This record gives sequence, structure tokens and C-alpha cells, in this order.
Amino acid sequence: MKYTLRVNGADRSVDVDADTPLLWVLRDALQLKGTKFGCGASLCGACTVHLDGAPVRSCVLPVSRVGSAAVTTIEGIGTSSLGKRVQDAWLDVDVVQCGYCQAGQIMAATALLAATPKPTDADIDRAMSGNLCRCATYNRIRAAIKQAAGMPTTDTRGSSA
Repeated sequence: MKYTLRVNGADRSVDVDADTPLLWVLRDALQLKGTKFGCGASLCGACTVHLDGAPVRSCVLPVSRVGSAAVTTIEGIGTSSLGKRVQDAWLDVDVVQCGYCQAGQIMAATALLAATPKPTDADIDRAMSGNLCRCATYNRIRAAIKQAAGMPTTDTRGSSA
């Protein structure tokens, strides 16, 4: 079936089965490889993208349910000032180790800051709890989120930054 999706600000046409998960439409049909497959069951967050600004798990979202909603992937998040701030903070704080989960982490963090510009630690924990990091860079993730929000941070060694 043919679908026209609004992805990263551009209309893109695909011809896929209605039940094809958005993740595979992005990766296979549209060649946007930044969104990762992790668990396939909406448990790890590696596949997080935005649907009209809200974080969703693309591994379980059938393309037929996207409708006219705007899809933003890691390839497009840096075009907004907030997304760029988050990406810059990720690099500045040196969050990434293996990097596999980081696209989903950045997408979740950007959605958090869009909804809650000055999040508390509890807000960060709640928003990021569904995004798993095998390398356990959670302290650096929190520091990067706070930096992107323009808030005082504690660096990963425990001193104020």
C-alpha cells in the first residue's frame, strides 16, 4: 500500500504493507539508518522517534497508524535549536560510549526538554526511564540534559560544572 509520510520536514512516499513497523520503513524504505532496532518490543528505546513532537517507539508502530503526523528522526532533530542544543551537549559531556542507544536517548531527551524546559532529576528519570543504555552512561545523560537546558550540572566525577 502507498503511504506519504512527512519525515524530517519532507514528504516521502513509500509502498509497504500496512502493518510494517515505522522503524523498518525508516531504515529500509527511506534509508534513514540512525534509528536503531533494539528489542522489537518497545522496551529499550533505541528506536525512539518523534511523532508530532512526542516520543514513540517506532519498532511497534505500524506505518498505517502514522497518518498525517510529522515524523522526526535523529537525522532531522538537529535542525531545531533545541535538538541542536541536545546534540551539542551530548558531544560536550562525552555521553557516548558504544553509541547504539544514543539516537533514542537524544530523541527522548529532546522531547523531555520541549515539554519541560527546566527538568528536575525526577523529571529526567521519569522521561528517560524507558531508554536503556548498556554502557550505563546515565550520569552523563543527565548532565547533558541539564546542560542543554542551561541548568547547572554536576559533571560525571561529582563536582559542580
